[in-house]
Amino acid sequence: MTAISSTRTGPVPAPVPAAVRFRAACPDCRERFELPSAALRLAIGASRRTTFYSFTCPACGSAVRKPAGERIIELLSGGGVRTLRLHTALG
Repeated sequence: MTAISSTRTGPVPAPVPAAVRFRAACPDCRERFELPSAALRLAIGASRRTTFYSFTCPACGSAVRKPAGERIIELLSGGGVRTLRLHTALG
């Protein structure tokens, strides 16, 4: 018989401070502001075209979608932003 360990294996998520905020700007109204990580969404696709982050402008309510390069992905995912991985359909 083998004992089952109660310890977790695999990657352990690093704690993210609740006060993480990101600077952003709206291309429509040109307003600049800071957003909490909960206000942003990161979508990682198979190409640069399908990898982006999005948020809603608090000043004008416009939905904003901007491309995300490697550094942006690293900062947002490390800052607790919810991430969606996009997959291509089979067949």
